Amino acid sequence: MSATPENPPVDRRARRKAETRAKLVEAARALFARQGIDATRINEITESADVGFGSFYNYFEDKDAIVATVLEEVAAAAGASIDATSAGLEDPAEVVAFAHRSLVERAASDDEWGWLLVRLEVTHDLAFSTLGPYAVRDLRRGIEAGRFSVADEAVALIATGGALLGVMRAVLEGRVTAAQAAGPHVEGVLRMFGVAPEDAAEIARRPLPAPPRTE
Repeated sequence: MSATPENPPVDRRARRKAETRAKLVEAARALFARQGIDATRINEITESADVGFGSFYNYFEDKDAIVATVLEEVAAAAGASIDATSAGLEDPAEVVAFAHRSLVERAASDDEWGWLLVRLEVTHDLAFSTLGPYAVRDLRRGIEAGRFSVADEAVALIATGGALLGVMRAVLEGRVTAAQAAGPHVEGVLRMFGVAPEDAAEIARRPLPAPPRTE
């Protein structure tokens, strides 16, 4: 059926709704990165997105709902990017090294993104709620391959995840540079996972794989 003024195409309405929702999520993301979740009010999100306050509730039940959406999008994008670039790596230790190093280096090159991760971690346990499944998967692959040996998986992930966010914060605050921090951090993570010191040091110095080519 062709569209008429009285019967506008459904996809146009859907597109406008999707655009409004995306504006709200992007505004929330920027505010969370700048001032944290607890300090951000819904009216600030709608004002930043140039959306009516009441319209917020057409898309999200409350602030927790938009926080969950931002968490999911950040984790999914970060995980997909790391997975795509590390797909050609066969050594589980090198995959973990790349994941940690790339996150530290991205915090240095994109401080809004870095602060978003650090501030989401403070209030929503980002390392376990959304990024955790990637870390669990990579750790278990290394254990199954005989590359890693840890006394307790949960404790190992808490320790390495906390170290990662701590290093990212230090980079963002300018206390260290990514170039200073990334290698020693990666080496420490691998040693916590049971990799021999000499091996961990060598892996930490390997060049990063090139990102996949896009058409």
